[in-house]
Amino acid sequence: MRIGRRIVRPSAVAAVLPPGWTRTELPAFRKMAIAPVLPQWAYTAAAWDEERQCHVAWALHTDKRRHWDPATHSTTDLPERVRSRLARDDNPLLRQLAKCALEYRCFTAQNTFYERDEGAIPASSGCNARCVGCISEQPEEGPPASHQRIRRAPDWEEMAAIGIAHLARAPGRTMVSFGQGCEGEPLTRAREIGEAIRRMRQATRRGSINVNTNGSLPGSLALLIDAGLDACRISLNSAHKPLYEAYYQPIQYCWEEVEESIRLARRRGVYTALNLLTFPGVTDQEGEADKLCELVSRARVHQVQSRSLAIDPDQYFALAARHSAGGARIGIAGVIARLKRARRGLVIGNFARGLNERGPRVA
Repeated sequence: MRIGRRIVRPSAVAAVLPPGWTRTELPAFRKMAIAPVLPQWAYTAAAWDEERQCHVAWALHTDKRRHWDPATHSTTDLPERVRSRLARDDNPLLRQLAKCALEYRCFTAQNTFYERDEGAIPASSGCNARCVGCISEQPEEGPPASHQRIRRAPDWEEMAAIGIAHLARAPGRTMVSFGQGCEGEPLTRAREIGEAIRRMRQATRRGSINVNTNGSLPGSLALLIDAGLDACRISLNSAHKPLYEAYYQPIQYCWEEVEESIRLARRRGVYTALNLLTFPGVTDQEGEADKLCELVSRARVHQVQSRSLAIDPDQYFALAARHSAGGARIGIAGVIARLKRARRGLVIGNFARGLNERGPRVA
């Protein structure tokens, strides 16, 4: 490209956003024929603002709460906190969380050692989906996974011990969550998790117990609710069955069971959130937005949590070209505005809500 009298070969540049922000545009690039599939990041358009003399990125500030501020995580005292906790507690699951906290810098795992807010409880080494953008397991021809999946599924005693300690002591938005990035699908281990939840609730009534799930097994979700689960976050990239199933590649379940889980959770009085994996140019197609709004209205969910999908843009566009609902692009901000109109009182954000943040239940 020409800049004044010079001809330059530019480098593609992208930003990675901090928690609480949702990407609205993809970076510009031209792909070389020998280019590999890109590692799993949520590549965001970035540039230099000559007038303000600063870097800028194309994003919306969708959750302004500060408890996930990067400055409050990965602090200099964290390694000593981890060492001290492991020295007095030989729970094998804590060793996995230590790796997640220090090596992968998972904020939820770190909270387990900071003893505050939302703490992590990994539960499953297996999964019943083969997500194209899975961050813990990729086929040989795929990009490198962001991190390794846990190799051994913990028993209920290990999970309950971590949950009881966190719920009993943690200040702030006190919560424990099953279903972390380092694992498979927690609903495939519903009986073990259910027993862990029962033991937690026998020990303490403090805080919230949440599961992050693909919603594939409504019967298993019901078991967890019976045990004392009070919140769930169900992940989806689309409410359009063809695109959902092309991305998740479900094993012995289908989109209809995911929607049944959403309805079940809401019907049983569980705080119900959608973990919406957003992607500019696809999620904001008019047909895709219509399907999302119909689902949110029909299922009466409490919250939509926005997540920028971490995947090679070309990889996802190839799926969407064959399977998305299509239509003119209305922008990510346009999708959010339409979701709010579709469901009065709907909460839009990026993070799970603690018990004291959920406010009056909307009808």
